[in-house]
Amino acid sequence: MTDRPATVSTHVLDTAAGRPAADVPVTLSARAGADAPWTELATAATGPDGRCTGLPALPAGTTHARLAFDTAGYAAPGAAFFPEVAVAFAVTPGEHFHVPLLLSPFGYSVYRGS
Repeated sequence: MTDRPATVSTHVLDTAAGRPAADVPVTLSARAGADAPWTELATAATGPDGRCTGLPALPAGTTHARLAFDTAGYAAPGAAFFPEVAVAFAVTPGEHFHVPLLLSPFGYSVYRGS
């Protein structure tokens, strides 16, 4: 067991356009236990390179984290089939979790990056 907190980072890539997705709002939430309520920790937006910087470390006792991407504003108005993408995942204290979002008009994928 480590006393270092878990950390989270993300970036968004627009696979249809073949470029980073800038200005996508992202909300980081955490909870301590599968039945516990989510606590919002921070909001940020992706930069020109699609990366979301400045997300805080997760509080001690966190067992799950969630990234919510507000993709509605990124797509052309009215064209967002997925207006929000929420990704919840289990965390381990002391580890870093990089969770990229690959976005296209009618699909998305996520994975644990490095």
